[in-house]
Amino acid sequence: MKYNLVVVGGGLSGVASAVSAAREGLKVLLVEKSGCLGGAISNCLVYPFMPYWTKIPDSENPNNKKYLSQGIFKEMKQRHDKYVSDCKDHEFNSEYFKIVLDDMTTESGVDVLFHSVVYDVKTEGKQIIEVDIIAKSQHITVQSDFFIDATGDGDLFYLAGCDFQLGRDCDGLCQPMTTCFRMSGVDLNVFTDERPYLQKLYKEKQAKGEILNPRENILVFFGVGEDVLHFNSTRVVKLDPTNPFDVSRAEVIARRQVHELVSFLRENSKAFDESALISIAVNIGIRESRKLKGVHILTADEIINCTRFEDSVALGNYDIDIHNPSGTGTSHRYFEDGEYYTIPYRSLLPKEFENLLVAGRCISATHEAQASVRIMPICCCLGEAAGTAVAIAFASQTNAHGVDIKSLQKKLIENGAVL
Repeated sequence: MKYNLVVVGGGLSGVASAVSAAREGLKVLLVEKSGCLGGAISNCLVYPFMPYWTKIPDSENPNNKKYLSQGIFKEMKQRHDKYVSDCKDHEFNSEYFKIVLDDMTTESGVDVLFHSVVYDVKTEGKQIIEVDIIAKSQHITVQSDFFIDATGDGDLFYLAGCDFQLGRDCDGLCQPMTTCFRMSGVDLNVFTDERPYLQKLYKEKQAKGEILNPRENILVFFGVGEDVLHFNSTRVVKLDPTNPFDVSRAEVIARRQVHELVSFLRENSKAFDESALISIAVNIGIRESRKLKGVHILTADEIINCTRFEDSVALGNYDIDIHNPSGTGTSHRYFEDGEYYTIPYRSLLPKEFENLLVAGRCISATHEAQASVRIMPICCCLGEAAGTAVAIAFASQTNAHGVDIKSLQKKLIENGAVL
């Protein structure tokens, strides 16, 4: 079986990679481990979109927004908003997003292989030749001209033998894993009034050892229903998100924390008198795991200094948001209105291979820089850049390292991206 491009990982970055390349005429296979597209949205219940804009006031509108993530991401959001009315910039319905991504891959002609995992990679020199896939107990070997790793965990580049970093420099620990969950039947007005008291009580019980979750507060988000709260409050630390035994253990620990928090709220808040636990994410959410050590390693200083790279392929200004890898606390380094940084194409390029690109949260970046670029809108834009680059490389009969940057940037801008 032969393709022009194989994309591994069906999250927003993988879908954007696959669709952007297929729209340029390439034969594309998208390999996804679950039964739907969306990645963190679908499998990990991640919500909402973190801010993907900055405020640049003008004479007519002091709150004027400059949207930093556009292109295919904007198209995804617009398609979604046709299903869900009165949806704010950061809000979305996870279930409708699955349908949107199905529509986009189907319309562009992408072959999607669900319930499938790449488990081996064959290489020759600086080329990946083929990948071995296990799919519903079937062994499938696929050859391709190009490959994109959009797995989030860097599974493809790891199997191929690329250089990478796991976690932070000092001890190799990654940001905590989190299982999101939702409760319905919540009186949101009462909860808003009680919230300061509940946060104080939570910390008191935590200090007494009555709450074992190391997270420093209860983190919730609104906008998923009239009486529904979304919780991003579990925290599993000091486990390796690339170790299957550690991840399996983390899933159990996080669900225990879900029960702990649900019990706390029902016992101490009138807002939860009629509540019900309605959804726990199928997979624990992973903020950080393997990060490529590529041609250019994006650093925190480059982000903080709002560096304008000549080979920019995406923008961002999400704060450097580091959940303590070893326990309680979350640190932030925010950007002022009008500030944003660029992400260079070179951070998508492995040193070892000429026909492999990396997109999403596992691009070449330090622990601190990855804490900012890891959000879904940015990952989607990185995917579009990778897929577009492959299309240009294929058409010009060069490799991923030989792509003309000006041509890539021109095509991205033509397709609605901002650089």
